[in-house]
This record gives sequence, C-alpha cells and structure tokens, in this order.
Amino acid sequence: MVASSWPSLDELDAVRNKVAEMSGADGRDVRVVVSPYRICPLGAHIDHQGGTVTAMTINMGILLGFVPSPDAQVILRSGQFHGEVKFRVDEVQHLQKIPEEPDWVRYPRGALYALQSKGHHLTKGITGFICGSEEHSSGLSSSAAVGIAYLLALETANCKIIAPEENIELDRLIENEYLHLKNGILDQSAILLSKYGYLTWMDCKTRKYDVANFSELQKCQQSEGQATYKILLAFSGLKEPLMRNSGYNTRSILKPNLAKRALHYFSENKRVKEGLEAWASGNLDEFGKLISASGRSSIENYECGCKEMIDLYEILLKAPGVFGARFSGAGFRGCCLALVDADLTDKAAAFVKQEYQKVQPELASKLPQDRLVLICEPGDSAHVV
Repeated sequence: MVASSWPSLDELDAVRNKVAEMSGADGRDVRVVVSPYRICPLGAHIDHQGGTVTAMTINMGILLGFVPSPDAQVILRSGQFHGEVKFRVDEVQHLQKIPEEPDWVRYPRGALYALQSKGHHLTKGITGFICGSEEHSSGLSSSAAVGIAYLLALETANCKIIAPEENIELDRLIENEYLHLKNGILDQSAILLSKYGYLTWMDCKTRKYDVANFSELQKCQQSEGQATYKILLAFSGLKEPLMRNSGYNTRSILKPNLAKRALHYFSENKRVKEGLEAWASGNLDEFGKLISASGRSSIENYECGCKEMIDLYEILLKAPGVFGARFSGAGFRGCCLALVDADLTDKAAAFVKQEYQKVQPELASKLPQDRLVLICEPGDSAHVV
C-alpha cells in the first residue's frame, strides 16, 4: 500500500533549516517529529466513558524539528506564534500557569510535567521549531498532536524508548491535568496507533486496540492510485480554544433526561461494531450511514453542537458523493468531517462552500475560500524522522 503523502520532503527541509538557523547545527542532524491530526468516524463522545471508538489520522498535522541541547536548556520557536520560549528540563513543573508566558508554551511544559510525573528523569533539552496547519487544525485534535510531538522530541533527545501505550497515558496527563481538558484517550490513541489505510479501534475501558483492514478489493484499488474515498473537512469559522469553551468540559454532565444520554452511549457502541464490519467488507455506503447516524445522535441525544456546526452537518448530508458526515470533535467549534466518493470530491466541496455561505455568510466570509473546505487522505501514526 502506498504511504501517506504528508509530509513532503520540502516541508521537512523547511523545518530542518529553521532549526539549523536557531542552533547552528547541520541540517542533516535535525530530527523531525511528524504528528498527524485525526478524525473519528464513529465513537462520538464515549471515549471518556469507557466506550469503543474508531479513528484514523489524516495527511496533515504538526511538524516539530529539533536537535538535542548540550545541557538541560529548552529553546523553542513556533511558526504560528510570536516569541521564543526558554526553560530547563531539570526544572520541576507545577500545574499553575506561568502568567508571563504565552499559552502555546503550556504544551512543552505539560510534556515535561507528564514525563516527570511518571518518573522519567531528563537531562537534555532541545532546540526546536514547531509548525502546523493552524488554519485547518480546529476540530482535528491539534492539541493532542502538539502534546505528542513534544513528548516524542524530549524522549528522543534523552534516548528514552517509550511504548505508544505509555505515551497515550502521558498525553492524557498533559490534557487532563496540565491543560484541564476533560477528554478521554481517543485523540492520542489515534495519533499514536493508526496505520495508513486502516481504521483504528479501541476499547477505552480495557485499552485493548487493533486496526481494521479495509476490504482486499478496496486496498488493491488504493495501492494502484485509484482512491475509492477521500475525507472532506468543512470548516465553520468558529475557532475558540477548548480550554475556554465551557460547553466542552461540561458535555458529559448528566441532565435530567438521562435516557437520551444513555441511548447515545449504547447506540454509538453498536454503531462502532457495525462500522468495523462495514469497513472490513469495503461497504462505504453502510459505513457512511453509520457516520451520519452518529452525527444525528450527537445532536439529538447527547445534545452537543451549536447552530453553525449543525448547519454545516446538514449541508454535508446533502452534498453529492458524501457517504456520511458528523462533527469532527464535540461540535462546539471547528469542522465537520465527511467520507466522500473520490470521483465527486470537487462537486461536494463546491456545494458545501455555496450552501454554507448562504446560511452563515458572516462566518464564511472570515475564512479564505480555499480554507472553507479541505480534501485530505488517510495518514500514518506519529513518528520521528
């Protein structure tokens, strides 16, 4: 099977050159963490309740170039944010936010906090440059991708070999304890365990996981460059960080009508099981119907989402070639995902742009036309090159 199309050699070289300028190192000595974004076709909202989920990465995400420091010093710059951040890996990290530092430095400090919490003693810092597709990150778990990138960089610089399963727990500490996000382990599991062209599934109670094969016919077509499906991401223009969104952290609080929440939980687990069977048989029509049913249950039973995101979801259901659609994330901001027939992606994208501009003209006008809709393909797991 062909490999993920991201990152390109040019993208890797650009990051290596930035780190070489910062550190004086030879660009050939710069390592790069490739940490992809993820989508969750089925398993909405139930990972933090011990449910079964599915996920796959996509061919875009975070790149973190780095070289080990000669001492404990960490020096970081970002392609999206201003300034330079410095701290040492021999400083004990605490949960309180350091007010004079920008928000983005909470991720590398959080990675250090998580490693220290699990008894990993670090002696070497890194000089690094991080960048990603900021315009297209909302709703795709860029937070987990960033946290994992810093974990892998610090571990590599200190010659620590840590299994993906342990890094899942380490990133959970970053998210739940350091960033105070009340999420589960879906995002980091997807980023660390996915395989190109496969559907990752995990039981979030037992943490048992596997990757589901696509049908042999479909895999053969993909390996010959005849993609049968692509992933369409439609962006709402709402970009509020989850740490500032009260709806995200309270979405699991039970309301008086508990039956609706329970209905979503049990029906979503059932959809995951049926979805794995549909995926294995190459039945994209059935797999898409289950994705759309997941989206509907998220809105009606789990009571997630907002008007803008629901508008986007409804538009995607009517777009040509779309097998199925749902929120990418909890539905309070960011984007919706859709699985779409590879031959109809352009028509689907044009339809979504046109219809969203009609119902949400103000939000649509805030995004450049080429960022309203993005067509992407499956990715691979996070790794260091």
